[in-house]
Amino acid sequence: MKTRHIMYSPTGVCSRAIDVTADENDVIQQVFFTGGCHGNLQGVSQLVKGQKIDDVISKLQGIRCGNKSTSCPDQLSEALRQLKSAPLE
Repeated sequence: MKTRHIMYSPTGVCSRAIDVTADENDVIQQVFFTGGCHGNLQGVSQLVKGQKIDDVISKLQGIRCGNKSTSCPDQLSEALRQLKSAPLE
C-alpha cells in the first residue's frame, strides 16, 4: 500500500516537529511529536491513528492552548492539511 509522509514544523507551540504518515485512503497510520507535553501528545497520536484525515482536521482545528492562538492539536490539523497534498510513495 502506498503512503504519504511529511515532517511538519509547528509554530507557536512547544513541540518542535510533527512526523505524520497516512495511507493512500487518507487513513492516518502514525503520528510522532518531538517536544511538547509528551504524555498528552502520545495520547493524541494514539487517538488519531486509524482515523480519516478530514475527520481529524475537523475535530482538532481551532483548539487553543491557554492564551495562545494555536495548540499542538491545532498544529497537527495544519500538518494533516499539508499531508493531503504530499505525493504518494
